[in-house]
Amino acid sequence: MRFLLKLLFAPVVVVLAVFVWLCGGILYCASWVFTLASALVSILGVAVLVTYSVKNGMILLVIAFLVSPFGIPMLATKLLALLQSLRGFIQNRVYH
Repeated sequence: MRFLLKLLFAPVVVVLAVFVWLCGGILYCASWVFTLASALVSILGVAVLVTYSVKNGMILLVIAFLVSPFGIPMLATKLLALLQSLRGFIQNRVYH
């Protein structure tokens, strides 16, 4: 029975490992782009906040936060970590 579980879950573990590896690389590359975009939008947000409109400046600063490494990329990192822990859980339960 254990051997059948190993055969059944081996492709799942491999697919999860490759998917996490690929998404980690994409997330690493995207973090550079998001960091630059966040810096530019935050500078623009402060300039708009001071010169034009408080409301529009605050909207730009919120967008800059969401694009920063503490916003949406952190959420993607947490989801990737959840997939990695799922793979570890499957490996621990089936293979040990």
